[in-house]
Amino acid sequence: MEKRIPSSSQTVGPYFRIGLDYLIDQMPMMGAAGAIEIRGRVLDRDGAPVPDAMLEFWSAGSEEDASSKPQKHGVPDAFRRVATDMEGSFAVKIGKPVESHSEEDVRVQAPHMMVLVFARGLMRHLITRVYLEDEFGLEGDPVLLGVPAERRGTLIAKCAGANVYRWDVILQGADETVFFAW
Repeated sequence: MEKRIPSSSQTVGPYFRIGLDYLIDQMPMMGAAGAIEIRGRVLDRDGAPVPDAMLEFWSAGSEEDASSKPQKHGVPDAFRRVATDMEGSFAVKIGKPVESHSEEDVRVQAPHMMVLVFARGLMRHLITRVYLEDEFGLEGDPVLLGVPAERRGTLIAKCAGANVYRWDVILQGADETVFFAW
C-alpha cells in the first residue's frame, strides 16, 4: 500500500496591492456633500503594519445612493476598495451610511458599513462592520448589542475632524477587531 504524505499549506499573497492597483487607481474620489473619510491602519497581533492588505467598504451611502446605483465610471458611491501602504495605512472616502428600516419604517440598525478585509496569510476574507461614533442609535443596534461590551469599541470609528474618522483593523491579539462569520 502506498503511503500518502499531506501536501504543504500555502498562503495567499502578498499580491493584493500589486495585482489590484489598476482597480484601486480607477476608484473615483467623492467630493460631494455627505462624503466622509475613514483613515486607519491594518495591524497584526504584534502591532506591526500589514503593508499588503486590501479593504472593501460597503455602505448604503446617502439617501440618493441607497440603491447603490452606479455613479461616474460605473462605481457606486456606496462601495470603495482601498489598499494599505507600506506602513499599513489606508484612507477611504465614501458616502456616509444611513440607518436601515423595516417595511413598517422602524429603524432596525444604526448607520454602519460592512468591511471585507483581505490580507496575506488569510485563506478567506474577514468580515467586520464599522460604525461612526457620533451617529444616533448605536446603543440600540442589535448587532452591536450582540458583541461583548468590552469589544464594541473595535467596531466604532472615532471622530478625528469634520467628516473624518479614525479606525484601525487589528487582525489578532488582545485588541483584535471583531470579525463576523456569515
